[in-house]
Amino acid sequence: MPTDFPALLPGIQSPADLRGLTLDELQRLADELRQFLVRTVATRGGHFAAGLGTVELTIALHHVFNTPEDRIVWDVGHQAYPHKVLTGRRDQLHSIKQRDGLAPFPNRAESEYDTFGTGHSSVDQRGAGHGHSGREAGPEATRRRGDRRRRHERRHGLRSAEPRRHAAG
Repeated sequence: MPTDFPALLPGIQSPADLRGLTLDELQRLADELRQFLVRTVATRGGHFAAGLGTVELTIALHHVFNTPEDRIVWDVGHQAYPHKVLTGRRDQLHSIKQRDGLAPFPNRAESEYDTFGTGHSSVDQRGAGHGHSGREAGPEATRRRGDRRRRHERRHGLRSAEPRRHAAG
């Protein structure tokens, strides 16, 4: 990457910041983002190659679509690392997979840009095809989901009063 150009990545705080960039600048941004991911995520272990493979795709989606109004659904949570960087979480990416850090998958509690939480492959099919929240499915579906969850928790001795948290590791 040429050193006579100012860095673009530090100026990206949200996808709206991408929309004024030229194609050449978008390519430079992709190079910077890939280098940032290698420097940051490589120290955390785990699956960062999926994110490296979606750098250009992530930039293109956020450049073309009006996110967060237009929703992006990720098939595998680890594909979303570039998405996290471009949606205002760049300065916290070093905390991914750490206690009280960023989750290694999209997480609606982290950002309005995260459509729904996904961790493993093909979760997107259910979420994108059938709605991703009880609010959209209606109160009856929410009640049934809650009943199923409570039965599962009783059967396995889990405590339903405590919120579920992603385990660090």
